[in-house]
Amino acid sequence: MKLFQQKSVIEKYDDVKSFVEAYNIGADDFILATKRIYETCFAPLNLKAHVEYKSKYGSGEPTDVMIDALLEDFRQGDYKRIIAIGGGAVIDMAKILVLDGEAKAESYYRKEVPLRKVRTLLAVPTTCGAGSEVSNVSITEITSIHSKLGLAVDEIYADEAVLIPELLRELPYEFFATSAIDAFIHAIESFVSPKANLYTEMFSEKAMEMIVHGFRKIIAHGKEYRMELLEDFLVASNLAGVAFGNAGTGMVHAMSYPLSGMYHVAHGEANYQFLTAVFAAYQKMNPTGKIIRLNAFLAKMMECDEAVVYEKLQELLDQIISRKKLREYGMKEEEIHSFAVSVDASQQRLLNQSYVKPTIEQMEAVYRELY
Repeated sequence: MKLFQQKSVIEKYDDVKSFVEAYNIGADDFILATKRIYETCFAPLNLKAHVEYKSKYGSGEPTDVMIDALLEDFRQGDYKRIIAIGGGAVIDMAKILVLDGEAKAESYYRKEVPLRKVRTLLAVPTTCGAGSEVSNVSITEITSIHSKLGLAVDEIYADEAVLIPELLRELPYEFFATSAIDAFIHAIESFVSPKANLYTEMFSEKAMEMIVHGFRKIIAHGKEYRMELLEDFLVASNLAGVAFGNAGTGMVHAMSYPLSGMYHVAHGEANYQFLTAVFAAYQKMNPTGKIIRLNAFLAKMMECDEAVVYEKLQELLDQIISRKKLREYGMKEEEIHSFAVSVDASQQRLLNQSYVKPTIEQMEAVYRELY
């Protein structure tokens, strides 16, 4: 039984120039990037690579329509190396470019065609949440069903995951906060996953420790203090990515997907809405399982009683950024049932990785609580 793997080589550079020089980026490279990050940090270096900006294909989280347009542009040239510079959306889109063939995005995500890697991918994260640079997962919205699907295959691992902490300086506080919370969710969900083991738990625990420690410093010293912690948060996100790349995420991610798909809520923000409610539900579903270890770990880290650990966790996170009610995004009360049904129908991969696999009725209860 396979316990653990890390296929991406993880490297760190102090600045963008050092990275560019080390990889000799040139005319044979295809770059997909976040426009503002690229124009601020990379454009002054006058690279010869072919550059496309994610914003050309649409705003928000990736859709199959956006990836199809990207594939059409990419297939106009003959590139052997792809460099993704951005958050999880950019990296997830770029992962599909490594695959052979002329298929549409939906066919790749539904595994209707052979998945064969024929190109090299360098992933350079510019947020501290996705962990996509070290995972074998790519997520997109399939527009025909208004929900997300995940492709999780080893063929889409990045060959090189490149950490450059200074790139996080361009990240607005709101996106910093929700992406860091998303990294925490990757760590906590993978910790209780049925696929977790000693190896993945070490990565999960260290990521949670670093993120909570960083949040406490920001609460004590103010939002701008995050600039002193950029490397810590980027590394914590990377550790959480390694953990969930092996053990997977679960019910939090699954329940967030209809909210993102229907109302275009950013991935990290959508996940945040469900974090403590799902884990409180887990506590009720199976209070005698591995969640006992998790509760003890969190309580020690946050210096509180185990009985109130999720209330204290939410209090901590609310000081970083507040949550909204689901209705504030436009969700309708009658969608509580349909969202739960759609998650059950389309997210079995994630539900099977949950601490407890929920029923439709249990998911409805969580949606209703947060509505």
